[in-house]
Amino acid sequence: MRKGIIILLMMGCSETANADIYKKVVGSNGVITYTNKATSSSEKPIIKTATISATATAGYFYKYQDNAKHVIYTDKPRSDVVLISKMKVTVPAQNAPPQFFNAPYPPTQVSFNSNPNKKRFNFLIAQAAARHQVDEKLLHAVIQTESAYRADAISSAGAVGLMQLMPATASRFGVLDSNNPEQNINGGTRYLRHLMDLFPNSLDLAIAAYNAGENSVLRHNNSIPPYPETQNYVRQVMALYKQKS
Repeated sequence: MRKGIIILLMMGCSETANADIYKKVVGSNGVITYTNKATSSSEKPIIKTATISATATAGYFYKYQDNAKHVIYTDKPRSDVVLISKMKVTVPAQNAPPQFFNAPYPPTQVSFNSNPNKKRFNFLIAQAAARHQVDEKLLHAVIQTESAYRADAISSAGAVGLMQLMPATASRFGVLDSNNPEQNINGGTRYLRHLMDLFPNSLDLAIAAYNAGENSVLRHNNSIPPYPETQNYVRQVMALYKQKS
């Protein structure tokens, strides 16, 4: 893997904080690894963002486990520990500046069927929908509302990519590179599936939770929070979802 690839690893939800804090270790040969081996209390999680270059950078990131059950992430293959998974990661080229969103979610919707970017991601969306048992059309409605199919979209709050994943959400649902469309869509779909299971009797609540967070919905007694942005967001997504194909 080229040096341009830097993986984002952050602390996830509080229940698994101890397992999700990774420190960066640079070996004498220059190989970078991230590991959740015990650290001193003064050490903090490593938070890195991708280095953007003029050309796309791709490679593989490996997840291993050693004999003591420590998890190790590295961009180099190893033979002394057990391989858990291997993931392709990509840092896209910066051919154009990112599009920043501060989405007002207006009541007038634009059909995702007319979005020229839609066809670029149809296959990835169909795969994620089938994998996590989420209606494919619902994913399109969320992505159109979140980013208008812009893989380089970044919100003023720091949400990234097609499904506008916040760093903590990305970490929680296994996304190492939110700039990677495949990982972004898969992680966002996993999160949406989780919310649909959490609020099984109301798709409106699951959508509201995707925007405002599940705790906001729970704090408001399982109702759509009284935030204009969230209320408009739910209306936007549902209107798109109900449109005829």
